Amino acid sequence: MIGFDHLTNYIEDPKTLIRKAKAKLRKKIPRTLLEKDRPRRSLTPTFEAMAKTFHEVSTPTTANIRTGPTVNVGDEGFELKPALINKVQGNQFYGKAHEDASAHLQHFLEICSTFTLKGVSKDAILLRLFPFSLLGRAKQLFYANKDKNTTWDICSTTFLAKFFPVGKMNALRAKISTFQQ
Repeated sequence: MIGFDHLTNYIEDPKTLIRKAKAKLRKKIPRTLLEKDRPRRSLTPTFEAMAKTFHEVSTPTTANIRTGPTVNVGDEGFELKPALINKVQGNQFYGKAHEDASAHLQHFLEICSTFTLKGVSKDAILLRLFPFSLLGRAKQLFYANKDKNTTWDICSTTFLAKFFPVGKMNALRAKISTFQQ
């Protein structure tokens, strides 16, 4: 090629290049750190020291499955009737852009206001039933925040903040303010 000169220290043979690079490194490293002076250590971990076998680690267990928030219901638990769960599941929220989060909450609270359980707080009932009304992305986000959702107020506020964001609220306000007859 015209106009290009090879570098003066260019080495075409890769083996020679590697040999020279190693020689330069040997000169720079102090004698105490050289490989022949220190004892050899294995780079592979010792598997005898591991408490669990590969089978135990790779086998799926129910310990990693997320469940709803822990609700304090006192000494006696309570049972949700299957008919009630089916009624809540009749109007499920997926978390899609076209769905109305506040309408979903209104419908859910409407269903939950039709019954009471003796000795059980309304918060406990709402928190136990709410996951049944969700599907898809909405349910994933609910379980991701399950430790924060200790009361119904926190849970509903978090739900509305996520699925009825400020941008959507501003867009609706703009539609209202620019409405013409």
